[in-house]
Amino acid sequence: MSFGAYNTEDQVLSSDSVISPMWSSDLTTLNTFYSWSSQELNTLQGQFYLNVFKDYISNSIPLSQTNEVQFSIAYGHISGSGSSYFNALVPDKTPTRDIYGQFRSLIYGDENSAFQFGGSAGASKDIIVISVSRARFKESFNPGSLVLQLTSGSKRITLVDDSTVTTTSTYIGASRVYQLLSGSTDAVGNPVVQSSLYTVSGSYGIMIPDEGLIILNPRALSLPSGSLGGVGAIFNEFSSSQAASFFSTNSTFNFNNRMVFDMISSSVVATPKFRLQSFETISSRYFFTRVKNSEFNYTTNPTIIDDNGNLLYTQLIYNPQTYITTIGMFNNTGDLLAVAKLNKPLVKDFTKELLLRVKLDF
Repeated sequence: MSFGAYNTEDQVLSSDSVISPMWSSDLTTLNTFYSWSSQELNTLQGQFYLNVFKDYISNSIPLSQTNEVQFSIAYGHISGSGSSYFNALVPDKTPTRDIYGQFRSLIYGDENSAFQFGGSAGASKDIIVISVSRARFKESFNPGSLVLQLTSGSKRITLVDDSTVTTTSTYIGASRVYQLLSGSTDAVGNPVVQSSLYTVSGSYGIMIPDEGLIILNPRALSLPSGSLGGVGAIFNEFSSSQAASFFSTNSTFNFNNRMVFDMISSSVVATPKFRLQSFETISSRYFFTRVKNSEFNYTTNPTIIDDNGNLLYTQLIYNPQTYITTIGMFNNTGDLLAVAKLNKPLVKDFTKELLLRVKLDF
């Protein structure tokens, strides 16, 4: 093994933006949606959120890379309505109240703010959270790639983000925020904004790409269909005490989560569609490994000498030759940090020089 040091001019740092399909199996558009009754009905998780899969899943089919969770749905209410309380002796402490508080703290950074949607003069009392699996969205969503179709009965609306029609970026804290508008798709499936106006209840929601979140506005979706209308969805806003009678040991799921799932997966009007892309910045460091004609011509393999220290191959005396197969990268204390393999051995002798480029992505 022979060593050589890299100089500063031998290294170059580069960054590339990579846009990829969001969903498993390299799908940009998700058309099939499945829930898992075991998660929805038989676990505490089911009271808070509903996991959504790309492929059919049951207790007899184990989770795998192809049927892993794509996103989850969670309904939240500022007062705790829409789900039963945890304990009858502690009124208004419910899963929906926890969901609202959790995402309020995550997005606004405090426990006193309330969600507001573009064009709305007041705070929203409830929210619908679509949280994309962390492994799916990587660094963030790709703004301008969202197409989400929602169907209620015979009414349908297509939602897109406003990144293609806004000229300034909006932030909540350090997170970028885009409003959701009524839209459609062009001939190749790309999102198109139909109207940049908001409903009387504000925008249809917000997209927070850096957090992997889409927050829908139930008040806008509850509006009657029509221009700047919704789909007439009726969300369960029973008080926690009223909702308790609708829950039992055999039915512990959140009704609003199930209703939103049905709105996303419904094929009554058209094939369901949830289109989204991921975005990530991949930084690469290039190391240019220069092998001069006078370097690395003698092998360090101990098998070329016999027990008495004599060279077994005399031709290596006057015509030494090696084959370079691997580049190992070490730190200053001699610890091996990375290994680069060549696709084929390269012959090296005094008549040859080599320039090898090693790329490290991180």
